[in-house]
Amino acid sequence: MSESLASAGKTDGGSRAYRTIVVGTDGSSSSLRAVGAAAGLAAATGATLVLACAYLPMRESERAAAADRLGELAYKVGGSTPADDALRAARERAVAAGATRTVLEAEEGEAVDVLVRLAERHRADLIVVGNRGLNSLAGRLLGSVPSAVTHRAGCDVLIVHTTPGGRS
Repeated sequence: MSESLASAGKTDGGSRAYRTIVVGTDGSSSSLRAVGAAAGLAAATGATLVLACAYLPMRESERAAAADRLGELAYKVGGSTPADDALRAARERAVAAGATRTVLEAEEGEAVDVLVRLAERHRADLIVVGNRGLNSLAGRLLGSVPSAVTHRAGCDVLIVHTTPGGRS
């Protein structure tokens, strides 16, 4: 971690660094790259790392279809279980990257809403998101999580380059 990035949160003559960092994950490889970057920054600054995963409830018809196909493993697709699984993987990545204080937060809702809400609840100094969606047609037309978070967050936002493309 570079010294300039580790001290990026210092605002009052160098006496304050990031204390709480929120990072979103959905369990994808690109989101886990963002988790690794956030964990490295948390390790360098001594910050608490809040690992956040948003989820939406399954419609009953989807849950029933999954239950038919999965049998006794159907519980793995209901409620917050997929989010909990993503958070366990994220914690493993964060610990491997040096984070020592982690908090896991699976919360129902859209990703942007959940990230902003958790940042407020934990009084975060920084939200870390991957760049996924910024360079896609869907992201330009519908908006992307990174773009929306930067507009709504009440704290710093770090967008980590986690996907190919867009880098010169």
